[in-house]
Amino acid sequence: MREMLLLSMRGARDIVRRQEVVMNNLANVSTDGFRREIAHIRQDSDGQVRRNTGPDLTPGSVRSTGRDLDVAVSGEGWMAIAAPDGTEAYSRRGDLRVDEFGQLMNGAGHQVLGNGGPISLPPYSQLEIGTDGTVSILPEGQTPNTLVVIDRIKLVNPAEQQLVRGEDGLFRLEGGAIADADAGVRLLSGSLEGSNVNAVESLVTMIDLARSFETQVQMMKLSKEKQEHLAQLVKLR
Repeated sequence: MREMLLLSMRGARDIVRRQEVVMNNLANVSTDGFRREIAHIRQDSDGQVRRNTGPDLTPGSVRSTGRDLDVAVSGEGWMAIAAPDGTEAYSRRGDLRVDEFGQLMNGAGHQVLGNGGPISLPPYSQLEIGTDGTVSILPEGQTPNTLVVIDRIKLVNPAEQQLVRGEDGLFRLEGGAIADADAGVRLLSGSLEGSNVNAVESLVTMIDLARSFETQVQMMKLSKEKQEHLAQLVKLR
């Protein structure tokens, strides 16, 4: 009975952890470029059960926006950004903007990196982002045929198994390495890639987990009742 109680407690704890993962996925169902997290349970060769989570890197659906500063990675690949801790990280979030200091940022407030570091733009009247990540502008006061190339967004395509998601939700290469730029990665201008979270599937999973949690609680109550009953029998002897 003690073993039943311990197993039920462990099961309930695992369900709570899975619920937290699914809730975080649901909270980001509308976050452009978000990759959902999946809870994994596996048994090692020594018989130990390991529980962890990992990202699902399946691409989200791409929608057309017509906005010049919106870009989506076509197929495989990532855009390099500057993480809050100053390290280089990778994202597929393409809702870009230019802040008041002329820095090219994504919708999460991360600086977009180019060949020479963060991309900074002088005052302009027109901006274009090419399929290869080239950022060109028409400087203020210039004629339409004087587009100037400012920089090129650093696009990378490391192997999926090399990528790890940090506590800040950003992807980096395992061990803190820096990915090389990949000229084969292409962008779609005027488009955005959405989250790969399936809201309906996640809600169904939450319902199933809630039912499983209730079952574990009932098992714990049953185990406790049996222990109390056994204790009463012992006292009667």
